[in-house]
Amino acid sequence: MELKQNLKLSQQLIMTPQLQQAIKLLQLSRQELVEAINREMDENPLLEEAPAEEESAGDEIQPDVDEAVISLDREILKPVERTQEVNIDNASSAAEEFDWANYLEDYGPVGVNYGGPEGEETSWDNILTESQTLTEHLTWQMKLSSFSDVEERIGSQIIGNLDQNGYLCATIKEIAELENVSEKDVELVLKKIQEFDPPGIAARDLQECLIIQARMLGVESHLIENIIRHFLRDLELKNYSHIAHKLKVSLRDVEAAVLLISGMNPKPGSIYSEEKIQPIVPDVYVVKAGDDYKIILNDDGLPRLRISNFYREVMAGISSKGKNQEEKGKQYIKEKVQSATWLIKSIQQRQNTIYKVAESIVKFQKDFFDRGIDYLKPLVLRDVANDVAMHESTISRVVNNKYMHSPQGIFELKYFFSSSIKKAEGDSVASKSVMEEIRNLVSKEPPLKPYSDAEMVDLLRAKGIHIARRTVAKYREIMGILPSSRRKKYLKK
Repeated sequence: MELKQNLKLSQQLIMTPQLQQAIKLLQLSRQELVEAINREMDENPLLEEAPAEEESAGDEIQPDVDEAVISLDREILKPVERTQEVNIDNASSAAEEFDWANYLEDYGPVGVNYGGPEGEETSWDNILTESQTLTEHLTWQMKLSSFSDVEERIGSQIIGNLDQNGYLCATIKEIAELENVSEKDVELVLKKIQEFDPPGIAARDLQECLIIQARMLGVESHLIENIIRHFLRDLELKNYSHIAHKLKVSLRDVEAAVLLISGMNPKPGSIYSEEKIQPIVPDVYVVKAGDDYKIILNDDGLPRLRISNFYREVMAGISSKGKNQEEKGKQYIKEKVQSATWLIKSIQQRQNTIYKVAESIVKFQKDFFDRGIDYLKPLVLRDVANDVAMHESTISRVVNNKYMHSPQGIFELKYFFSSSIKKAEGDSVASKSVMEEIRNLVSKEPPLKPYSDAEMVDLLRAKGIHIARRTVAKYREIMGILPSSRRKKYLKK
């Protein structure tokens, strides 16, 4: 063994902090971008939101400030040209007086005012509520029930072992061993919890879940219980005549029972595990302008950023504290100004990139915006990447979680990208257009004899679209359309 020194020349790509920040911001959704900007403003005292009515100032930076501390590239802060307006203001250079008295007067003491002496009405818009989780909802009911200490311990174990759909994951034996109680004790507590809201909670399987709901709804009957216990598969396939034949009852009785069963919830816990629905806010608007389309970036709700001028007073205070303190203060402010500048530049770059990609999409899919989904063209990331001179990975980040408002509706940007299907005459059609054709066929099919996948292949071929049966099945599953055997409607008798 010996030590050696080797000189090696190689190339490698190093991502600078600026590049990392730009990539991170580019892939954020609109809501995530607003949250990221707000976090940066909380952490960086030199970054602030300009008033909406205030216009960007174009004055030069004051000469009394050390240029090494604040070296802003004015090109970074220019508003984006074309038709969009970016919420980034030039660094305002006018000195601002910070009036602490007015600040305290405007914002007042911390707290919530529920009505003054003049009898002002409460603003309920300012009162926030938080939805309960399934665990909290069930625990609250258990606290209001006549449970002993031991039963509460067992109940907590049962509630803690429910999945997001409300089903019990642990076995009775496991809970009994964990709490050092008998399985009979666990069974008794489980029966009590199964009477809680929502109906069907803490069941061990689908059959038990539906039977619990039938009992709580007061519609428990021998017929309903028999169907739930022994004919769930036939119920799924809508094979009602087979159920009627096996149970020796009329088809009308079976249909009445099925109507009640179909109103039950097979996933009772899911109503507490669903995420809050967020409204879609478009990132881009496409507006018809004569024979062409105009691209407008949506900047509503995005904070208007600028570099604060308040640092000048801070710098003056630092200079009076000695040279060492002055250097530390300058270094701190320099770092914060640099961080704020990177953020502003990254946001502008993000907006520019979204604009270019949206402009390219509109150019490729003009027929879609003019005439609808039947005219959606095949488009891949490489096409747009070549058009705007960017990498495919950049296009992928841009189109994810970004939405476009157009004359045809609101679509995610990645909606406009799809593979091609060859037509009989040699032209290509987008796979999404084929999926829409399948959806139209299903919507117009005979209810008593829905189209099979093979029949839809023939119907599509008549329209010049040649695809295999397995492709039809794949597209049908993507759209959540059931097989023909489960789409069949039965007439009432």
